[in-house]
Amino acid sequence: MKLKPLGRTSLLVTELCLGTMTWGSQNSEAEGHSQIDMALDAGLNFMDTAEIYAVPRSPQTSFKTEQIIGNWFRRHGQRDKWILASKVAGGPVDFIRNGSRTDGKTIRVAFEDSLRRLQTDYLDLYQIHWAGRGSYNFEGSWTYQPHKQDTADALCNIEDILETLGRLVEEGKLRHVGVSNETSWGIGQWLRIAEGKNLPRLVAVQNEYNLLRRHFDLDLAEVSHHEDVGLLAYSPLAGGLLTGKYFDGQMPQGSRGAYQNGFWRLNPYSEAAGKEYLALAERHALDPAQMAIAFALTRPFVTSVIIGATSLAQLRNAIAAHELVLSTELLDEIDAIHRRWPRTI
Repeated sequence: MKLKPLGRTSLLVTELCLGTMTWGSQNSEAEGHSQIDMALDAGLNFMDTAEIYAVPRSPQTSFKTEQIIGNWFRRHGQRDKWILASKVAGGPVDFIRNGSRTDGKTIRVAFEDSLRRLQTDYLDLYQIHWAGRGSYNFEGSWTYQPHKQDTADALCNIEDILETLGRLVEEGKLRHVGVSNETSWGIGQWLRIAEGKNLPRLVAVQNEYNLLRRHFDLDLAEVSHHEDVGLLAYSPLAGGLLTGKYFDGQMPQGSRGAYQNGFWRLNPYSEAAGKEYLALAERHALDPAQMAIAFALTRPFVTSVIIGATSLAQLRNAIAAHELVLSTELLDEIDAIHRRWPRTI
């Protein structure tokens, strides 16, 4: 398993990161613990979670995943074996902290609550789950309206949050800071404010990246390269769509789409493109899930690809993708499909 530096730090993370967002909804605690065991045995050292997990977020499911991870640490120890990342909700969530906005004051509360649930005295990486001003990363981006954002308010919010995160670093409770579902402008402001105020510098951005959603290839890739803010790529299978299980009206029992009573990534464009990638994998005698993960691993801006599963068989298959080397011919065919279908979700 390859190791890559987390930003400009000396911390090395595995190129695959264990995703956890189904533990506490689709997966039981015992199943989550089995996944941690399998990932550790396979050589992973990086695990990502969030206060709003398990998904879909709700008063009944949120916070459970952190509790499940914390119980594993309580039973097994081995906190030093894991680089542990979590996330604070970016904007107001009605059932979290009475719907309060995430700012310097509330992030202190959120962070301490996460430590308690995770049964640890520090986090290696703490991320803002989405920008308080909004994000184009959820439910597609057709309705994203940055021209309606209050620039001064957004900048004050970033500075306020960074100041609190800086104090947590000084207290030894936090090692590094990251963002999620962010834009080039947003990352630039986090970096600018941190440098000007001597506050913690971003080490990573966690955005969706897969064969069907490649926004990061453009200006975000440039920011990542020059500023050493690597991508933690989530949803490399586009929520499972790239396996083909949702095509032609299918909705398998136990799948994420069935569990959530709908699957927003699926539309006529994503299905058409997905079918081409599925056919490509079949022509090259490859598992489509492994091909999709292996493709994400080829991208120069990727620090780690976050893999998630609801079964040990799925997780075992996803982990094996790091051993797959994609041929130049296949990568050229991927580029050709992407040229035909540059925007599907």
